[in-house]
Amino acid sequence: MANISLTTKTTGSLPGIVLAHGAGGGIEANFGSLIPLLAKGHKVTGSDFPGDDTPLDLDALADTLVAEAATERFTIIGFSLGTAVAVRAAARHPERVTGLVLAAGLARPDNRLRLALDLWSALLAADDRDSFARFVLASAFSPAFANGMPPEALAPTIEGIAATIPGGTAAQAALVGRVDTTGDLAGINVPTLVIEATEDLLVDPANHRYLAERIPGAEHAQIKAGHVLMLEQPEAWHQTVLDFLASHDL
Repeated sequence: MANISLTTKTTGSLPGIVLAHGAGGGIEANFGSLIPLLAKGHKVTGSDFPGDDTPLDLDALADTLVAEAATERFTIIGFSLGTAVAVRAAARHPERVTGLVLAAGLARPDNRLRLALDLWSALLAADDRDSFARFVLASAFSPAFANGMPPEALAPTIEGIAATIPGGTAAQAALVGRVDTTGDLAGINVPTLVIEATEDLLVDPANHRYLAERIPGAEHAQIKAGHVLMLEQPEAWHQTVLDFLASHDL
């Protein structure tokens, strides 16, 4: 597994942050611009998922996330599939997890997402990277953002997505399709922020709200963006996360 370990401070005891990314991405791809901001005051670590298409197990991913954390206790910031990994890690290792930030995530199977993942799987099986990249652009970003992209930016954006599809994406997509952490939610007992991407075309935003409603005491924030909210609204994404961490001294 590819790891990151970033900090801008080398002395003293820093609080820990662990990043859990979504399917079809990676730590840098999903959290890139947030990482240096977090690293100003935290020990930031994260692990990419296995790079082949061996079937993935949610418990194993959660345990690996915890085992590879750089600090004894830490907050987990999860995006999409990473929210399920974060919730399961908090449920299995409550003595280590101090807080959760769950963005554009889900706790239970989602029919809207299942249809998208079926197409993902077919395109990946055919190694049709161009069509896969076009579908990601059309579905992972809000219509206003995708439609507002200047024509000269469209081709390089599609080429960039196609060139960076990581190994293991099919296995990650398959895990998303069957993920279910509904039994974990009521037992979460740490400060939690659920960030809803209000124009999410992949995961029904009702599933973001379900997380907020079922986790005791969870805070709920909204960002007007599609599924990949950190690329559409980076400033809102940064400020929402940093304000939550500061308000709970995480």
